[in-house]
Formats: sequence, structure tokens, C-alpha cells
Amino acid sequence: MLATGAGAVAPHAAARRYAAAIAWGALGAALLMGLFLGVRRDLGVAVLLPMFWFKFAFVACLAAASLHAVLRLSLPGLRLAWVPGALVAPVLAMWLLAAFVLIRAEPAQRAGLFYGDTWNSCPLLVALLSAPAFAALLWAARGLAPTRLRLAGAAAGQLSGTVGALVYSLHCPEMAAPFVGFWYLLGILIPTAAGALLGPRLLRW
Repeated sequence: MLATGAGAVAPHAAARRYAAAIAWGALGAALLMGLFLGVRRDLGVAVLLPMFWFKFAFVACLAAASLHAVLRLSLPGLRLAWVPGALVAPVLAMWLLAAFVLIRAEPAQRAGLFYGDTWNSCPLLVALLSAPAFAALLWAARGLAPTRLRLAGAAAGQLSGTVGALVYSLHCPEMAAPFVGFWYLLGILIPTAAGALLGPRLLRW
């Protein structure tokens, strides 16, 4: 099946395919956010705060590692190599920061730092905003040649979750490291789990 219609392939064709999927997914997430949530009113002030960029960098690092994972899993015979470490590193870094923040905080403040005001909606909204990217990235993966279908689906789902989380961060008022390290990650893991479940069916070729 790989040899059917074989011919010259343009350089970086898979990367361009995923770049287009991410762009369409981000646009869809932005439209959903604009229709139902809106941008936080104090965004101009928030971008001046270091923790806003820590939150953004956390999700962006997960997005970069997820992109490398899905690129390698979309082509037969490639190993993940250092990718699992790149996926774990930003999570551990955020958890260490969260632990430091919680240790330094007064006991009465710790629950607020962990739960914030939006813990019950954050993961679901991240998952909702990831839906356009989820569909686009599975389409991109299906047009390539993944052989580890469950892993490829999970990687596409995780990448879509990071796209949703990046867009959601423009709306979300929460910036505490304990909140971001748990509830944002949970929101990203929802489409990751969905991708792992659907990958064997949707990515079969």
C-alpha cells in the first residue's frame, strides 16, 4: 500500500500538512472562543505579568513536543527517541513551580491557588476549544502512514489539546502554577484520551 502511486514527495510535506491542520484548528478555536467566551478584559495588563508567559510557555512546550511526536508517529519506522522526555519535562517543571508556590503560601490560600475560580469549567472548555484542531489533525494523520495507531491518535489529540489550551489562555483569568499544572493538563488529556480511543479506527489504512 505504501508503494501504490509512489513518486517524488515534496520536502517537509508532512510538516506542511500538520501546519495547515494546526492553523485551521487554531482558527476554529478562536472563533469558538469569540462566539461563546470572549477575550479576558484585562489581557493588556495580564501580558505584562511573568506568570502569564509561564503559562503560555508551559502549553507551548507541550505543543512543540506533541508536534514532534505526531510527526514521527505518522511515518513508519521512526522512533520517538527523546520525545517522551520532552513531553514530561514541561509538566515536571510546572509541578515543581506549583509545589514551590504552595509551600510558600499560607495554608488558607492553598485551596484557592489550586482550584481558582474556574476549576470546574477549565478542562471542559479546553477540550471544547480543541475540537476543531482535533478533527483537522486526525485528518492530517490519516493522510500519512501511521503504524502505531493508538499512539498516533493520542499524539494528535494531545497536540489539539495544546492548541485549545493556548487559545483558552487568552480568556482564562487563572495564572497560578498549581491551577495551570493540574487543570490545564487535565483539559489537554481529554482530547489525548479521545485520540487514543479513536486512533485505531480513524487512522487505519
